[in-house]
Parts: sequence; C-alpha cells; structure tokens
Amino acid sequence: MTAEQTEQTEQESRSFMHYAALKTAIVNGETPRVKQLLGNQSMQALEKGYLLDLAKLSNNGTIIALLEAVPETA
Repeated sequence: MTAEQTEQTEQESRSFMHYAALKTAIVNGETPRVKQLLGNQSMQALEKGYLLDLAKLSNNGTIIALLEAVPETA
C-alpha cells in the first residue's frame, strides 16, 4: 500500500467516525456538539436528508434548523 493510499484510507476512516459522532449527537439531542461537528462543512443531499430525519424523530427544532442551514455539495 502506498503512502497516498494509506492517507486516503485514514481520511475516509476519520470522515466515517465524524459522521457517526454527528449521528450520535443528533440522537442524544446534544445541540452544542452538533453545532461543533457541523462547523463550516457542506454535505451531500442524501446524508443531510438522513440526518434531518433523525433530528425530526426527536423533534429538536434547534438541531433541525442547524442541519437545514448546512449547504449541500453537488
């Protein structure tokens, strides 16, 4: 495995862990943590829709608003 492949694998792993942490924070209603994890990032429409569905299940308007404000990537 080349150094470039290793770096890409590590980046994908970090991205997955970040997404898992975001899902957990949404389910637990941890608004400050959700805000921190979202940062200034954009996300794909499918991911955003899934996270919005999770937030709607817990009926947390603040987290829903945070997610709705996230820009979508093409």
